[in-house]
Amino acid sequence: MALYRAAAAVLSGLERGEGGLKGLVYGSGFPHARRLYALVAETLRYGPVLDALLDGAALLRVEKKLPPPLAKVLVYDLLFGKGLKCGGRWKALARRHRARLQAELARLKVRRGVSRDEDLLLPAPGAGPQATQVPRYVRVNVLKTCVDDVVEFFKRQGYSFLGKAGSLEELRTLSGKKFILDLHFPELLVFPPQTDFHDNRLYTSGHIILQDKASCLPAFLLSPAASSHVIDACAAPGNKTSHLAAILKNKGHIFAFDLDTKRLATMNTMLMRAGVTSCKLAQQDFLTVDPHDPKYSKVKYILLDPSCSGSGMVARLPLEEAAPSTERLQALAGFQRKVLSHALRFPAVQRLAYSTCSVYREENEDVVHAVLQEQGSAFRLVSAFPSWPCRGLATFPGAECCLRASPADTLTQGFFVAILERCGEEAALPSSLPAGTEESLQQEEGMEPGAAPPKKKRRKKQCVK
Repeated sequence: MALYRAAAAVLSGLERGEGGLKGLVYGSGFPHARRLYALVAETLRYGPVLDALLDGAALLRVEKKLPPPLAKVLVYDLLFGKGLKCGGRWKALARRHRARLQAELARLKVRRGVSRDEDLLLPAPGAGPQATQVPRYVRVNVLKTCVDDVVEFFKRQGYSFLGKAGSLEELRTLSGKKFILDLHFPELLVFPPQTDFHDNRLYTSGHIILQDKASCLPAFLLSPAASSHVIDACAAPGNKTSHLAAILKNKGHIFAFDLDTKRLATMNTMLMRAGVTSCKLAQQDFLTVDPHDPKYSKVKYILLDPSCSGSGMVARLPLEEAAPSTERLQALAGFQRKVLSHALRFPAVQRLAYSTCSVYREENEDVVHAVLQEQGSAFRLVSAFPSWPCRGLATFPGAECCLRASPADTLTQGFFVAILERCGEEAALPSSLPAGTEESLQQEEGMEPGAAPPKKKRRKKQCVK
């Protein structure tokens, strides 16, 4: 029963705007964070369906003492999950209403003209952009395997491989047991939205990482050079850290910080499973780290993904009928400005990726603009990933250098990324450019695709203050 109570508490926290899904799960103290995250995420994904079932079966009117968040997780596991794993009165209550709930589920399928549970998750005709289904993204962990081997594994499991995607539309129309190679990231496989790999042995062995495409942007665009020293300032639960390690091929050194003991313990387990050996974890508030400590004297790259509202998480969209309070956004933005300014104080840092899973300008463009003004001419925004379709909101000159992501426009979680570089240094493009980016840059320079760049001319970037 502890799992369901913890899941209900996370759902309640989301409804009250107390934080994002990831933060509430890892801050809950529940010992099996991965199980809790999966249950809450799936309950949220089925949220509108569960609301319809609870209403149609009149469960909450009959069982007045049953809290709605607890009702949702119980009914999810009863009808769509792996079956109730609890005892006591709540299990007895759920089973007492099983027949009524199953009958209501059958009626709902008839009304919507579908035959499978998963089809109830499809957007209704005329639904707005929030109803867009985000595919299941799978990052191949190159520290343990390679893309070709993972593709062959899934083909042996009965999946059909469609090759490399040429457009977002090909990702949008994936269905059944089909998968495709992402059009932007060379190590990212894409499956239909309902695909679940939590029990797949490639996942449990660390050969694949379940990571949203937008979440892959910060490490990919930071693109630390071989053998670099890198800081991951707010690291748990560790997906981006493992991505950095993969880019570095376990060479160099990653300093990863997080204040929460349980989150760090979970992260340590995840990194060990992923074969990461180049990372040193520290239970420490990044704001208390001394930038002038000699151990960080070689840190040239920083990845900063601080706490945010989590408003870009697709799983939260059904609950986001009202924006977070102004006071909460101001408090988050104040913290984000403070931690970004602190990161830029490290004397050797040359390149920094700032990201959030928020849709609000207060946490994104406004934070970056304020810190750039504070820094004067010391740092500039880099126009990263020119072929990425969504750019920053035009709230200040140069904001279009930033990247945004959304379910409707990029088929990802809502996300924001800004890449900052120290002025006066040679601006380095990412060492591994996404497919099509080199051609895009060559066209910007007026060159023929595939032509070698002039030897004596260097591309200049203008500082954005």
